[in-house]
Amino acid sequence: MKSEDRAVMRVLAGEKMWPPPIWMMRQAGRYLPEYREVRKKAANFLEFCYSPDLATEVTLQPIRRYGFDASILFSDIFVVPDAIGYPVRFEEGRGPVLEPLNAALIDRLDQDRAEKHLEPVIETVTRLRAELPTETTLLGFCGAPWTVACYSVAGHTTPDQTAARVGAYRDPDLMGRFIDHLVTASIRYLVRQLDAGADAVQIFDTWAGVLDDAGFERWSIRPTRAIVDGVKAERPNAKIIGFPKASSARILKYIEGTGVDAVGFDWTAPDEIALEVQKKVPIQGNLDPMRLVAGGKALDEGIDHILSTFDKGPLIFNLGHGVTPDADPENVARMVERVKRG
Repeated sequence: MKSEDRAVMRVLAGEKMWPPPIWMMRQAGRYLPEYREVRKKAANFLEFCYSPDLATEVTLQPIRRYGFDASILFSDIFVVPDAIGYPVRFEEGRGPVLEPLNAALIDRLDQDRAEKHLEPVIETVTRLRAELPTETTLLGFCGAPWTVACYSVAGHTTPDQTAARVGAYRDPDLMGRFIDHLVTASIRYLVRQLDAGADAVQIFDTWAGVLDDAGFERWSIRPTRAIVDGVKAERPNAKIIGFPKASSARILKYIEGTGVDAVGFDWTAPDEIALEVQKKVPIQGNLDPMRLVAGGKALDEGIDHILSTFDKGPLIFNLGHGVTPDADPENVARMVERVKRG
């Protein structure tokens, strides 16, 4: 089967398919007991991401269990700064911890080391394309530079990313230098994923919504545009999904400013905005992940609302953010079955 014939790719090309194809963010993850068993085999999370054997296995697990229409590479957004020499580690119960941003650290970053460093991730992509069912779309991804950089100013995440916002206001040149490095590395990384077998890629900007209008333009739109342009300069037919979480009020500006081919919505997006966007580009989303935790009537009502509201245009059914560890795998099965019934 050709890449463009896979269901998700047909929607990304602007086709309305019914029932819509479905996948979910973080579908390879802690809510699955089989994932937790494999996770025990790696000493730390980055080692897990850099193990093709383990990363391939957990990426395939939800495909075997649920038959999602797309599989997304199991990795992490922080492999990009790690690859160019920005110190990153993961702490249990705390998540990613980066060295606080400073000029000396930026001076030491090395784009040339990234290719070799990321070879295990690219090997995982190659293996996945060989092992996935032919009809399953394979998605690669990277973190948007702003979202990655949010963890660098204080060295870790802060509520509403206050440290990153203050840092960007106080020293925009320093933030800009780091963002530029992330843009360059992300372009190369996404192109390599596409060449290794990814059908399309997604750019996750989880923290775009904390920015004011000027910051949204400078730190979310411009770097994302640079990545989109950079990837398409090398791979003109690449399909790129943007996901600027909590940004529905500025989503049209984001689409026009970045040039993404499709856009993901979180669960807070008003229907009228999403419907307007669906007339311009394919949309993805946007079930509240807590409905997947609650199950039952709440889950059914959320699914039915999305299916009945967005049935006139191109839609990829997804969550409004990643599935959480407390989601019941049976509720995921219920969601997939209900969506596939249309």
